[in-house]
Amino acid sequence: MASVNFLYRSLKDHSCLNLRLLYRFSDKDYVIASKTNLEVSKDYWKNKHKVKVKDISIINKQVEINTEINKITNHLLKSFNQSGASDLLNKQWLDKQLDSYYNKSKQTKTIPKDIVRFIEYYVEQRSREVKPASIKKFNVVKHKLQRLENHIGRSIFISEINEDFKKLFVSYCRSENYSQNTMQRELSIIKMFCKYAKYKGLRVHIEYEGLILNKEKTETIYLSFEEIDKIEAAKIDKPYLINTRDWLMISCFTGQRISDFMRFNKEMIRIEDGKTLLEFDQQKTGKTMTMPLHNKVMLILEKYNGDFPKRISDQKYNDYLKEVCKIAKLEQRVKGKK
Repeated sequence: MASVNFLYRSLKDHSCLNLRLLYRFSDKDYVIASKTNLEVSKDYWKNKHKVKVKDISIINKQVEINTEINKITNHLLKSFNQSGASDLLNKQWLDKQLDSYYNKSKQTKTIPKDIVRFIEYYVEQRSREVKPASIKKFNVVKHKLQRLENHIGRSIFISEINEDFKKLFVSYCRSENYSQNTMQRELSIIKMFCKYAKYKGLRVHIEYEGLILNKEKTETIYLSFEEIDKIEAAKIDKPYLINTRDWLMISCFTGQRISDFMRFNKEMIRIEDGKTLLEFDQQKTGKTMTMPLHNKVMLILEKYNGDFPKRISDQKYNDYLKEVCKIAKLEQRVKGKK
């Protein structure tokens, strides 16, 4: 019976995992080692790989890494069983099996030529480099293109991304009441997919690089200090709305995106030179942020025994905010875009 173990054996912050094939033959134990192409960070492997977490990006990473580990393990054990346990098995044999695994993976993966399936291929190929927030945007574009394909009754191929496609895309988006800036941003993303398709050897249309949509100036919408005071003073008795208001106050006095502030927890807080600091990595930029906590935020933390309010989804947060603002009598109509 054989088994496969994976280890992080590098001093670098990022490295490919090593593996060991362990088996027993004629009452003697054998260990053969080699290196995979599966790259991870030291911090992830040491501190997060086998830890139960709630962060969806880490959960997705665990699933991705475990899936690849299982594929490699199954391939090696199948090859081992076909070869049979022997004292002749060595590192050269193991390297050959890994080469077989990776070459087989390359041969069996054909690159899709239609834009919808190519987006899925792009995300799969670059999942280690692309942030979860970007993948979410890519999926939004993919689903919109799927609806467009249903509308016209056929698939759209990468080689068709040209001026005619732009006109079709803009016409469809306008019929669905999407804003000019949304169309501009998503067309740029589609052009990025075309550029990667060209890099991978697919045929692209000569016009794709010149596809341009102008941005539209939009009005900046924000809360004034007077409006924040009204929200803070509003008489709210429903716990879920109180929770929402507390998150709103935290967002106002930290200035962070919902993808960041809704992940805040007490482990991110530290005391330095008598100051209470919040330290976290921004999800969109990957930048480490350190900021002193405002007194308003400190008062909210006291309500929750030093922790942050209960987390809620983006959609519920947006829905509940409307109720909070209505109670605070902030009912001024503002123009928005889809």
